[in-house]
Amino acid sequence: MKLPVKDIENPVGAVIRVKVLPRSSKTEIAGKADGVYRIKLTAPPVDGKANKALINFFAKKTGLPKRKFQIVSGEHSRNKTIRIDTVSPENTMKCLEENSVQGTVVRGQDQF
Repeated sequence: MKLPVKDIENPVGAVIRVKVLPRSSKTEIAGKADGVYRIKLTAPPVDGKANKALINFFAKKTGLPKRKFQIVSGEHSRNKTIRIDTVSPENTMKCLEENSVQGTVVRGQDQF
């Protein structure tokens, strides 16, 4: 699912929390627990490479330009808070949940 560039209901944007797992075998959304998305990245956590890879990954998955994403906290940590400009939180959650790895726990769904 591609996100709309501008959402009239919420022009400010969405904020999501992520836990980055750098140096993974592939880049993907590994799941969600307690409102935090686990994101596997192949990039190492050196010289901001993992942060750049994270922004590139979100831009590719959502269809939004990279300039719409900003790391607001956790730039030097695995736990980060990301702000996505001009997108509603509902649209963001829907897009990320559709792109999650199958078999992971997603809000509102039970694991069997």
